Amino acid sequence: MEISKEEVEHVAKLARLEITEAEKEAFSKQLSAILTYVEQLRALDTEGVEPTATVLEQVNVVREDKARPSLPVEKALANAPEQADGFFCVPKILEER
Repeated sequence: MEISKEEVEHVAKLARLEITEAEKEAFSKQLSAILTYVEQLRALDTEGVEPTATVLEQVNVVREDKARPSLPVEKALANAPEQADGFFCVPKILEER
């Protein structure tokens, strides 16, 4: 399937992108190649094939999320330059607009 430079320009305009003539030419060729490949994939018979995200067997390797004792508040705030009501005090970083 061929994508024209005009179609690339249209998509770029919708995406609010400025592209050069060289980019239009390159994107036209690249998008045409992608759509041609998709057409080849559509021709394949996938009846009865289950959708998969990966062909490799994967398991979750992240440890189980369990509640456990943490650092006491007093110890966490021991070296804080400033604290109030069990929290760190930090300078504002928001700017006025």
